[in-house]
Amino acid sequence: MDNHWNINKEVNKEHVSRLSEELKIPYVLAFLLNSRGIRSYEEAMQFFQPKIGNLHDPFLMKDMDKSVERIEKAIKNKEKVLIFGDYDVDGTSATALMYSFLKQFEIELEYYIPDRYNEGYGISDMSIEYAKEQHFSLIISLDCGIKCHHQIELANQYHIDVIVCDHHLPDKTLPDAYAILDPKRPGCNYPFKELSGCGVGFKLVQAIAIKRNISFNAIKQYLDLVVVSIASDIVSITGENRILAYYGLKLINKKPRQGIEYILSFSNIVKKEIEEETDFMFTKNITINDLVFLVGPRINAAGRMDTGRSSVHLLISERLEKVTQLGEIIDSHNKERKELDVKTTEEAIRQIKKNPQFKRRRSLVVYDANWSKGVIGIVASRLVEQFYKPTVVLTLFNDIITGSARSVKDFDIYNALSACSHLLEHFGGHMYAAGLSLKPSNLEAFIETFENTVALTIQEQSIVPMLDIDAEIDLKDITDIFYRILERFAPFGPGNMNPLFVTRNVLDAGNARIVGSNHLKLSVFQSDKRCFPVDAIAFNFAHYYDKITEGNPFHICYHVEQNVWQGKTYLQLVIKDIKFQLD
Repeated sequence: MDNHWNINKEVNKEHVSRLSEELKIPYVLAFLLNSRGIRSYEEAMQFFQPKIGNLHDPFLMKDMDKSVERIEKAIKNKEKVLIFGDYDVDGTSATALMYSFLKQFEIELEYYIPDRYNEGYGISDMSIEYAKEQHFSLIISLDCGIKCHHQIELANQYHIDVIVCDHHLPDKTLPDAYAILDPKRPGCNYPFKELSGCGVGFKLVQAIAIKRNISFNAIKQYLDLVVVSIASDIVSITGENRILAYYGLKLINKKPRQGIEYILSFSNIVKKEIEEETDFMFTKNITINDLVFLVGPRINAAGRMDTGRSSVHLLISERLEKVTQLGEIIDSHNKERKELDVKTTEEAIRQIKKNPQFKRRRSLVVYDANWSKGVIGIVASRLVEQFYKPTVVLTLFNDIITGSARSVKDFDIYNALSACSHLLEHFGGHMYAAGLSLKPSNLEAFIETFENTVALTIQEQSIVPMLDIDAEIDLKDITDIFYRILERFAPFGPGNMNPLFVTRNVLDAGNARIVGSNHLKLSVFQSDKRCFPVDAIAFNFAHYYDKITEGNPFHICYHVEQNVWQGKTYLQLVIKDIKFQLD
């Protein structure tokens, strides 16, 4: 699918020039700071050097006082406390964090992760019944609970208090929980609204630590779990999340918990054999991308294919033997998940291509009763990548149709599902990702209502896949100094994406070759600029090999990254798109 290139040109040149001079950095890097809302030297320093001291006071969050007091009461009275977490990465990492922190106190503690297939998303009736049978008097829910009205009411009937730690949008009416920690709830003046579920859990831990005069250094050990949740849940890496992610990555690179280290080893990222102190202990610097593509899917796989309890157990375990055993099981689940993901995606694409209606529609809704509930979210994301339409993938489980929805840029799929709420049994999520369930008898009506809603509300710019490009530069601008400063823009993610650059009229230096199944390795230069050729890799662009090797000039859109090969480190362009004509 052809991408539209949206090249950023909106900038105050006077501000950029001043910032460039004050920071003594190239103009284009000051341009990048300016486009991220950074206008002064002081703001740039806060951006480049995130400070723990700039984290917000956790007691600014509504109900934080009540939550801490209730947990203190439970510790004092030696109550039984059940930690309930969702089965995805955010939920399991949050559960591991809360369990690891609270276990140091004399308190009877247990964690509960619902079965994706038998209990579904959120606090389940089954978990409340379990809490009653086992005489728990307090439940702390993590990454869920904000919409669990019935289950919390049931807990109240059993005289079980519930503290909800969530980050999802609430309904108009909040559940009748003992306390609700959610920066998105009405009336909550907490300054940062984009915490992950694990991030909300960490703020509760931070508040308890303050109450007990526990130093922040003693709870910094949990930031590796927080950054895994931030990366995997694709929340904005700005503001407070940037600070948490920055220090979480530092921890993972220096001293990760054994479970995370073992997961990384499956991707051949292992400890260096070192004789002297160094900043990084791995064969490469672990980034947000590594967490998204290497760690998150494996932690998720347990909940998709078996039980999320295994992921929590892996993340809290301190015995290498147990970590090895659990890690291998989880990696096996991940391989199984990959096979199922590929098979289901292929079946969904065939279904789309067979139905002529899909071409005319602004949305995609595909359904097969035999698809696995555990992979439909991944499949929905794959279909958005290929067809670039708001997409819902549905399957049948226990006589109820359940599904996952994924969206395109600037289209709020949560609002689109809200317009269909009269046809749904349940729905919840974010602007770009959501879950839903409905009765089979409502399927056809849902498909039509969802399509009509999308067709009426989606903007033209959301229909064409777009690459938002930070700046246009020449290849001669890419130097070692340029890259060292660019590295300090990390961690990258929503709100601070890895900068995309455009360079026009490049040529191949004669080294182009096809590598792997469909990738293009080449060196590029600009004939009218004085610069050496720069190495580049273009994944899935082998179809341009002939045209490029014939000597045709072309335009490239790319990230600048560092590549390590056979012990040598060099800069490389990772090409995201190629055009031979540019408007």
